Amino acid sequence: MHTPVNHPLRPFYRTLVALTGLYLVVFGVVGLVTTGDEKGIGRSDARVLGQGANLTLAVIFLVLGVVVLAGVLVGRNLDVLLNNYLGWSLIGIGTLSMLVSHTDANVLNFTIITCIVAYAVGLMLVTAGLYGKVGPVRPASVPPAEGGAVQAVDREAERASV
Repeated sequence: MHTPVNHPLRPFYRTLVALTGLYLVVFGVVGLVTTGDEKGIGRSDARVLGQGANLTLAVIFLVLGVVVLAGVLVGRNLDVLLNNYLGWSLIGIGTLSMLVSHTDANVLNFTIITCIVAYAVGLMLVTAGLYGKVGPVRPASVPPAEGGAVQAVDREAERASV
């Protein structure tokens, strides 16, 4: 799989990831305040920013938000790694939670809206992970290496050795 390096929209994606991390932190803090007096896991009528939530989900989203924001601040391709892993994890959690949303196994109190938000946040992180990679800056006077040029050098080396 080809991952673009030094994509021109990298700052834009990094800003979107910072806003996504900030949303997760806000959700976590509001969730802690809203569900602080309830039990930690299980279904309830609690709503945080229009989504079903409980104390455990609030803590998980708060921690994820802090990790995402730390990745944005550190950068150096650590953010790419974090965005990919956390994004795919949120997509998986959203899928599993959708499967159990109307059963007693819904320990994080996910509603369909919460699943959609988990998908949206996960896809944002994965997209930023795919386009956020940074590499060395190449001077404009140096053309990119092409596969044909490498093959021609290999053929010349073979002729010289014969």
